[in-house]
Amino acid sequence: MKNIIEVKNLKKEYRNFKAVKGVNFSVKEGEIFGFLGPNGAGKSTTINMLSTIKNPTSGTAYLNGYDVVKDRKKVRESIGIIFQENTLDGKLTAYENLLIHSKLYGVEKSIREERISEVLKMVELEDKRDNIVSTFSGGMKRRLEIARGLLHHPKVLFLDEPTVGLDPQTREHIWEYILKLKEEAGITIFLTTHYMDEAEFCDRIAIMDHGELIALDTPDSLKNAVGGDIMNISTSNNKKAINLLKSKYGKEPKENENIISFNVEKGNEFLIDFIKDFEVPITSVNLRRPTLNDVFLGLTGREIRDEAV
Repeated sequence: MKNIIEVKNLKKEYRNFKAVKGVNFSVKEGEIFGFLGPNGAGKSTTINMLSTIKNPTSGTAYLNGYDVVKDRKKVRESIGIIFQENTLDGKLTAYENLLIHSKLYGVEKSIREERISEVLKMVELEDKRDNIVSTFSGGMKRRLEIARGLLHHPKVLFLDEPTVGLDPQTREHIWEYILKLKEEAGITIFLTTHYMDEAEFCDRIAIMDHGELIALDTPDSLKNAVGGDIMNISTSNNKKAINLLKSKYGKEPKENENIISFNVEKGNEFLIDFIKDFEVPITSVNLRRPTLNDVFLGLTGREIRDEAV
């Protein structure tokens, strides 16, 4: 499987501020590539450079074999972008929105009608083609934006927080369409999200913080690197409990909102003796497998939900 995106030592600086500090990564053709990080980490700046919206200060980036600086037109023909904010014209019909976009992206007149019908069918909006967009629900608008981004058959589709603000059921439906795109169209999807359950759909995830790429791997590998299970406890005296966990059990506990968290190997076996022998009264206990939020917390010192949009 070849790389559709190649990034080498890519940097973006604004006067004395380094927004992106020399990142290196590649994206494979046909994969769902997730981009995670707190607000201000450099995610949007990196995507803006890849999509030719901003020029890098230094470094190189190739998308579909084209240089993002020297071959801007070819790069733009190779990508679709679904922004976080709705960019549809609410006064026009679904069909009219798609027709205007097809003209802007140079879709040949002879195949415009076929393409419009094709993408509307893909997102199950054929029967809404002549309806005014302002009457659409949030989920329908998101589906139409995805359809619009696919009109010119892009090689890479950038999705910036594709389901933010949508209810859980609509989020689930949007992801059904995204996964179907990957399987049926073989399209590469470059995604930003702060929903950890959505990040689980990614083939690989890159985590950025302070303009640097601090981790890149599959969701399972990232979670396995946390080490063991996660035990959360609250006690009658958290300060004493933390000192005891360090001195007697060799743990490195973290406290957040009066909950103490630490890693344990074979949590089910550890739990029984721990509750029986722990010298500080435990008021609550929870044992679970690591999540991507734990990965994020371990790498950045804060939880992804604290950075939610």
